[in-house]
Amino acid sequence: MQVKDDAKPYDDINITPMLDLAYVLLVIFIIMTTASVQGMKVTLPKASAAPSLAKPQTKAITVTNEGRIFLDTLPVSLPELESRLASQKALTPDFPVVVKGDGQTPYQNVMDVLDLLGRLSITQVGLATKPLVK
Repeated sequence: MQVKDDAKPYDDINITPMLDLAYVLLVIFIIMTTASVQGMKVTLPKASAAPSLAKPQTKAITVTNEGRIFLDTLPVSLPELESRLASQKALTPDFPVVVKGDGQTPYQNVMDVLDLLGRLSITQVGLATKPLVK
């Protein structure tokens, strides 16, 4: 018995099974996403506002272009800032701090505040900036 060598090799890849798999995964993703977002409607019980469950309030430290320092809206000196932040850290160890330094302030003034935050082991620190408008 002789086998014919006229068989043509496959020149292209059949991507239909891959597309079927992609569509099935897409449908599963859509179903799972909408199911987790909607959920069931229930009447939730009410709880007292416990201070331990409350989210700690963010403290804002502002350094003006003259080098003056403000904690939230109160003007403070560097030692006063350290004592106030230390007392706040004793109450809530993981409170966030945002440092807003004026663009014209000397770099050292902002670094003094950041060094103070490092000495107090405050790790949740953000630097406020404005987006660049083109």
